[in-house]
This record gives sequence, structure tokens and C-alpha cells, in this order.
Amino acid sequence: MDVVVLGRIGYDLYSEEPNVPLPQVRRFSRYLGGSSANMAVGLSRLGARVGIISCLGDDSLSEFLTGFLQGERVDTSRVKTAPGFLPSLCLTEVTPPDRFPQVFYRHEAVDIQLRTTDEDMDYLSRARMFITNGTSLCMSPSRESTYRALERAKKAGCRVVFDVDYRPMSWEGPEAAGLAVRLALPYVDVLIGNQLELGLVADCADLDEAVAKLRNTIPMLVSKLGAEGTRVWQGDQSVFLPPYEVEVVTTIGAGDGFASGFLYGQLQGLSVEESLHYGNAAAAIVVSRLSCSEAMPTLEEVREIITRQRRA
Repeated sequence: MDVVVLGRIGYDLYSEEPNVPLPQVRRFSRYLGGSSANMAVGLSRLGARVGIISCLGDDSLSEFLTGFLQGERVDTSRVKTAPGFLPSLCLTEVTPPDRFPQVFYRHEAVDIQLRTTDEDMDYLSRARMFITNGTSLCMSPSRESTYRALERAKKAGCRVVFDVDYRPMSWEGPEAAGLAVRLALPYVDVLIGNQLELGLVADCADLDEAVAKLRNTIPMLVSKLGAEGTRVWQGDQSVFLPPYEVEVVTTIGAGDGFASGFLYGQLQGLSVEESLHYGNAAAAIVVSRLSCSEAMPTLEEVREIITRQRRA
């Protein structure tokens, strides 16, 4: 296995009525969602061998989500079932280029019921890379399961990636989220976050100050700067790459697309700069399409847009 991802698998409804405010939308299309599941799909489409550790219910929505992952060649053998609990639900308005408000339903979401086993620990320890995120730390028993997995992955020699993935509705406040992530940092090799998320983890509002604090403890720090691009710090060196320019359909999922492309490049042993090209190319393709999971590009599509960008 190249990658094992631990985290939420969600159910997304996207408006089929562009430029219509969410309260007035009548038609939606359903997709697999959740940043962990999105990254699993993204990495698999690029050619990585991917497995996911998560928890779903015994309902029809969970059946769809499992089937979609299996159709994308993601190994779901370590997805648990918690009867009586439902996947989280997200409804999204689509008003390009910069308005995509969302409504989340995460009360007692089934992903929080994840209880990892010794078999799960053995499973993830055989991967080259282990990926998880901050949402998995928001409540018990998922919180303890995630810390346990981080500890085991680090001990096994996996490259440990942590996506901050701050979702306010899952936490009592940003301070609680920041503390939970800081407790995970000793196990982390690659930390990914936007400006708000890195400040939350470093417990400061200024990005430069946050980077200065975090780069002393994290081997690789990835800062998503939105429309400005992406910067990676590794030791004393930093690499910056501006975003690829495309017509935006929806920005939802751009970060998951970026992470998939960037981490795929790292799995292939590419340089940080070249991995950033893969990440930015994947993100550009995702924002040019509707949805997160189904928008994830193939390796051929990523390489094609990189070639066009360099010619331009």
C-alpha cells in the first residue's frame, strides 16, 4: 500500500442552480465528500495504491459512499460500521467565482465513532505514507483513535502527513482545535494548512510568526495561500509557486486536490518545486469542475496542464 488515509467520509449535495442563493435552491446533485475521502480518491486517480480507515453507518447513504470509493479503487476493508449513526451532510451553493456558502450537518456524525483496532494499526504501518486531519481529533472516540494511529505510523517509519482541515462547526472554539493539533505535532512530518489554520496551530494570528514557530518543529510545512499560490518550507529553504489560472466553477475541494497532487509528487520522489506543480495543477482542474471527489483529475490530465502552463 502506498498511502493509508484516516478520516471522515461525507455525503455532499451541490446546487444544480448556479447563482441561486442556497435558501432558494430546489435541485442538488449528490457526491462523496469529506477531505480524507477526497484525498483518497485524488491519490488513487493519480495512480497511488490507497486504503482508508474510517467509519460509516448501515444506511443507504453509507452504501453509496462505500461503493463510490471501491469504484475508485480505494481499499475500504478497514471502514467500520456503526449502526444507528449517519454520515455528515454538506449542502453547497454554487455562485462563481467566489461565493460558495455551505451548510454542514455533523451532529453525532458517524465518522466520530471510529474505534481503531490492532488490525488497523498493522494495516497502516505497512504503508509508505499515512494521512489524517484535524477534524478526526474533534471528539471521542475518533480523537483517541487518531492519536493512536499517528503514534503507530511514526513508529513504523511511515511518512506522516497532517492536514489541519479546521471546521468550526466541529469544535467548541479555535483554541480547542489548535491545542488538539499541537498535541499531534511530534508525530508529523508534513503539516498542511491555510493561513488561518497555521495561525490556529501556532496560536498566533500573523502568518509569518506562525511559520517561524512551526518550521522549527515540523520537517515540511505547506502553506496554502489561496489565490496567491502555495509555499513550502523545508529546513531553511522555502519554495513558492503561484496558482495556475483557470476559469473557476467552484473553489470547494481545491485544497484536497492540491494535497493529492503534491503528495503524489512526494511519493514519486519528485522535488518540492515539481511536487508543487502537480499540486497546483490538480487544484486548478478541481476548481474548474463541480464537486470535490468526482472533480479529482487523472495523472494524464495533471501532466497535460503542467505542460500547457510551462509553454505559456
